[in-house]
Parts: sequence; structure tokens; C-alpha cells
Amino acid sequence: MEAIELLEKINGGETSNVQFKREIKPKQADDIIAEMVAMSNYEGGIILLGIEDKSGSIVGLSFEEIEEANNFFFNWATNNVKPAIFVYTETVNVNNKNILVVTIPRGTDKPYCDNNMVYWMKSTANKRRVAPSELKRLYQSAGKLYAERQNIENSSIDDIDFVLFKKFYSDRNNEEITKDNLKRIMQNLRLLENDKLTLAGAILFGNNNPVILPEFYISSICFFGNDISSDSYRDTKNISGNISEQFQEASEFILRYLKQIQGDKSFNSSGILEIPKIVFEEIIVNALVHRDYFINDSIKLFVFDNRIEIKSPGKLPNNMTINDVRNGLQRRTRNVVLTSLVNDILPYKGIGSGVLRALKVYPHIEFENNIDAEYFKVTISRPVEKE
Repeated sequence: MEAIELLEKINGGETSNVQFKREIKPKQADDIIAEMVAMSNYEGGIILLGIEDKSGSIVGLSFEEIEEANNFFFNWATNNVKPAIFVYTETVNVNNKNILVVTIPRGTDKPYCDNNMVYWMKSTANKRRVAPSELKRLYQSAGKLYAERQNIENSSIDDIDFVLFKKFYSDRNNEEITKDNLKRIMQNLRLLENDKLTLAGAILFGNNNPVILPEFYISSICFFGNDISSDSYRDTKNISGNISEQFQEASEFILRYLKQIQGDKSFNSSGILEIPKIVFEEIIVNALVHRDYFINDSIKLFVFDNRIEIKSPGKLPNNMTINDVRNGLQRRTRNVVLTSLVNDILPYKGIGSGVLRALKVYPHIEFENNIDAEYFKVTISRPVEKE
């Protein structure tokens, strides 16, 4: 039995987070520690000891080598990874050859680093140093840092839409607000800090977002046909502004290119939208509320002849899966302030219930959670026209 057959037995054949090692010696410490850090910061992984790393052939280990390797792994995991991690080892006998299977679980206390304060991350089958922007997202995934609470340096309280905020606060609390108590209230809601708008404050109520938040907008394109590589399109628009403005303009952009279906109605009737309005409204809201604001990129809204794609920066947070989304399961969001306030501004009831409502009225929706490229894409299929 060669290495791939062994992986079929212990890991379902998955090889992306598996490393082969012929043996382990003290001089390899830095490399092995970096590998454990990278796996802990990613989705976990497995190190197979007793296998040639180039050929994948099984050579096995003596009992003395297994005992020594166990001591190395447990010592390094405890003393050389910060914070310490737990590893699990198991000896597997294959054709009378002993293999040490070392399992490094996905970290629950991210981010991790080595003794030199270097943070490592898996990149396909290899590892690499974590960039500063990625480090912020690792802290975010652990609930230790929130992008929405960061101050916007070139902002002030004057960048708030006072009329919009006044209406929001009055409707929510049945209490009037004046410019005299505006600062105190905004600070209490985590929308203002040190006389600067937080990211959440600008996203919800900003009146100057194209200037103070130029990275966060919706890039909207309506293509001819179904090919994204086409350089011809019907319309394109960069939609900026606060969350309410982006939601409204994005919805109108889609509505502009949807067909009205007559069905059994008379010729003079207005018809029914080919895709119910609630469907794309729910998806747009969720993209705006749940995107990763540590990633300086736009939401992509693409309208094709056969589908609508809405791609938001950032993978699903907190180990959520596509099945979780489809089943309406909710977990702690990465944007706590936004989700706590936005339901008084937009038709938002939570990612779980919103997606369930959309699927109930229109099941032709597909989801893609791309962990490596860090985006979440929703594809809404358009009805096929009958000839």
C-alpha cells in the first residue's frame, strides 16, 4: 500500500493539507513548527511520518523513532507554537511498516505564530508568511478584532447623514435626537470613536462614502450573453454610498434587466417578474451586511442572459458551510454592529431566515464558498425562455 492508498484509508484521499516526512530530526524543528502553525491557522492538517516526501513510498519507522518523534511533536506544539496547540498522534501499521499519523486540528484560538513571532498560513500544498491584512482577518475569525469597529482616519461626525440617522433613531427608540446629543448616542452605538466615524457608522449612515470609503462599493455589470470574459456589455455602474443607497441602486440595476412574464394573465396586464423581488433583495442585503470589510474590494453584481451573480469579498465566517446556509443555520457574524442595527434600515431579518425565504419562493439558487480565494458567490438562475 503506497501513501495515496493510506490517505484513502485515514483521510478520504484528501491531500491538500497533508505533508509526507521520511523522518524527523531536531534540525527540522523550524520547518515542522512553521507547518504546524500554518495548519492551525488554516483548516488543520496531517503530517505522515515514515513516508518519502518525494516518491510517496512507505519506508516505515522503528519504535524508537516513533517515540522520539512523539516527544518532538508534543514538545514543539506546547513550547514553540504561540498560543500552544494540541496534536494527536496514531501509529498505523501498513504491510508490517509503522507510520506515525500526526493530526493538527483547525485552531480554535487563532492566530498562531512561532517563537520568532512569524505567522504562517497554508497556501495549496505549501505554507507562506501571513500578510498584515490577512493577520487582521485571522484575528477577526477568532472574534478578537472587528473591521466595522475600526476608525476611518479621514472622517468626522460631519460625514454622517443627520436626517437619516435622526429618522433611524426616532423610529427605533421613539425618542428625538438633536445635534447636541448626537455624539454621545453615536459613541454608545459604536458608530463614532475618538471623533471619527467607525466603519459601521459610515456604512450605515455616511453621506460622503465615495470619499472616505472609496474601496467599498458594488461593481455592477450587465453582459450580453453568458460569458464573463466578454468585453461588451449592456450597462455598467459602480454603486457607492451608504448601505441603504447601495441596496436601493443595486436592486434597481437588477430590476432594469429582468423580464415580466405574462403567464396566464391578459396581454394588457403588467405581468410577473421572472425572479421574485424578494430573492435578489435578500441576497444583496446579505452581501452588504456579511461581507468581509477587512478585504478592500467591491461586491460584484453581474447580470447575464441566463443568470445573476452576486459575489461578496470574504468566505463564510466561523466555519459556516453552504449546507448551514441552505438550512437556515445562523452563527456569530463578523459584523456585529451592522447586524444589530441594519434591520431598522433595510429589509434584513438575518442570513438564515432571509436565504430560506428566497429559496422557498425561488429554489434555483446556487452558493459557492471559496475558502482559498476568499469570496462567497450566489448564482440565481434565470428562467429559460420557451420557444
